[in-house]
Amino acid sequence: MSPFAESSAGRVAALGEVALLERIRSWLGDAMPPAPEGMGDDCAVLSRPAGNLFAADSLLYARHFDDTAAPVRAGAKLLLRNLSDIAAMGGEPRYAVMSAFLPPATSLAWLEHFCRGLADCAGQYATALVGGDITESSEGPGFSLAITGYAARPLLRSGGQPGDRLYVTGALGGSLRGRHLDFVPRLAEGRWLAARPDVRACIDLTDGLGKDLNALLRDGLGASLDTAAVPLSRAAHDIAGESGESAFWHACNDGEDYELLFTLDGATDPVGFERAWSNAVDTPLARIGNIRARAADEAAVIDAASGKPVGNLSGYTHLGA
Repeated sequence: MSPFAESSAGRVAALGEVALLERIRSWLGDAMPPAPEGMGDDCAVLSRPAGNLFAADSLLYARHFDDTAAPVRAGAKLLLRNLSDIAAMGGEPRYAVMSAFLPPATSLAWLEHFCRGLADCAGQYATALVGGDITESSEGPGFSLAITGYAARPLLRSGGQPGDRLYVTGALGGSLRGRHLDFVPRLAEGRWLAARPDVRACIDLTDGLGKDLNALLRDGLGASLDTAAVPLSRAAHDIAGESGESAFWHACNDGEDYELLFTLDGATDPVGFERAWSNAVDTPLARIGNIRARAADEAAVIDAASGKPVGNLSGYTHLGA
């Protein structure tokens, strides 16, 4: 569904800002508390602590969704992207604020479905939408959402140590075949991991394994990757048959998998850990390598079998040439 209306009566410009805000408030329904906790004042007055986590993410037309995407799925994705960040920290979401950048020709019907998709997702994940902002844009539509959350022991990217085992949830690659609009943020999994002191570092896979793995490797650390153990989605294999690249390449570079990549203390029995995981959650888990110490002139990621550098690990690069 196109976010633009052909008829002037069906455009956001036909309402104006004040009436449009009232319409959005009605579309969001119970996902937005009444003022002063929700929309209606200069700031939201929160009834409970916002928490120790704060994140923001954006959603742009022709970048993160297009006319083939149902607007309810696009609205949900705006929040789901942020929830994946909260999941990577082992947290639970609390409050969110949305900003919308709307061309005057934006369709009211499209925006209503977008807001209802956002509201349904917020209700599903116990996130209160407490306000935001609207501004006119010459391009778009686009949206930005800021979210707060709480984690008793936030999982950081920087906690990995030499000897730690590398794990990833789910299956990777081929997200453009639909999963980028229809995924489950790993909130329960992240909280389970954060409750274990032997889980040392975590990141959500948004830009591809090839890029996000490197984000776990602070100075002096490298990874030995069991490339054969990396879980590949059916979509990655399907796209590989058309692109000429391997399914593994797509797992490393497609992005928007929204799975968790984490490290486990090498002293922990992996079989016992994996058994405990399978007893706690249904999400598949794969052991894909180890963290290692490395010299400055060594490749960051090597193949566990051959010891050679693993190439094509650029991932999705924002603002790339």
